[in-house]
Amino acid sequence: MTVTQERVRRPQSRAAGPRPDVDGRGALKRSVGRNLTAYGFLCGALICFALFSWYPMVREVVLSFQENNFVDPGKWVGFDNFRNVIEDPAFRQAWLNTAIFSALALVVGYAVPFVLAIVLNELKHAKAYLRFVVYLPVMLPPAVAVLLFKWFYDPGAGLFNQILGTFGIPPLAWLDSTSTALISLVLVSTWMNLGTGTLIYLAALQSIPGDLYESAELDGAGLFRRIWHVTVPQTKLILLVMLLLQVVATMQVFIEPYLLTGGGPENATVTVAYLMYQYAFNFGDFGGGSALGLMLMIVLMVFSTIYLRVSREAER
Repeated sequence: MTVTQERVRRPQSRAAGPRPDVDGRGALKRSVGRNLTAYGFLCGALICFALFSWYPMVREVVLSFQENNFVDPGKWVGFDNFRNVIEDPAFRQAWLNTAIFSALALVVGYAVPFVLAIVLNELKHAKAYLRFVVYLPVMLPPAVAVLLFKWFYDPGAGLFNQILGTFGIPPLAWLDSTSTALISLVLVSTWMNLGTGTLIYLAALQSIPGDLYESAELDGAGLFRRIWHVTVPQTKLILLVMLLLQVVATMQVFIEPYLLTGGGPENATVTVAYLMYQYAFNFGDFGGGSALGLMLMIVLMVFSTIYLRVSREAER
């Protein structure tokens, strides 16, 4: 071997073994480079949550202890907003109406989508068309859907009273009677949200293995027994999640009483969310509206905590 060849090979032997710290920094840079896009999307999501979810909640808590109309400087008043709201005669009526609305919406709006999903899952023809028809109300803007039902409920030329007239039934004052106004809002809310629940249940039903139904049929189980012993247990998790979401959504009902009844007749459709709107934008009392919102948030948090704990113990 010549001296020139030895000089050429020595630098190569030194370059073949880089230092461990250099390799570590290089691997870290490559890892960060590969995940830079993911980090960007994560930061964007965190910023959106901070601006549109977390900050409004913190701001609501602060406003609930202030006398603030966003014109004069805010003044701390402690629990005066809560006392004033609780002493309002509409306070108890709003909570009662909200509870009744949620209960009726659970009876109607929780069961109907599940039954409809079972029917759609059993059909052999026109599945895609019927799914589109069921989901169509969800694609309508909520205000449009509510105003459409306002025409349906019209005491004169409304569609529902015309249908009743064909059977010789006298027209009803759907939105002007204290006995029918709240149930009328429930029907609107159920129709508007029917498609989402139905498609979620339908996806859960299609994930059930067909072998379970075949085994049940071999054991002599009829349709209702197959639903009770196969369908319901296999979709139990989805049913529990949808129950929680249904209660949380119905307790915050606002657009239906706002556009259809304005809280009437005789405060029969005033809900907590609608009373919050009145305090903030009709009375200019943002502190009282925030106090109502904070109370509603605490009630929903307590309900969700109890519900999750009970459902977790039931699964054991």
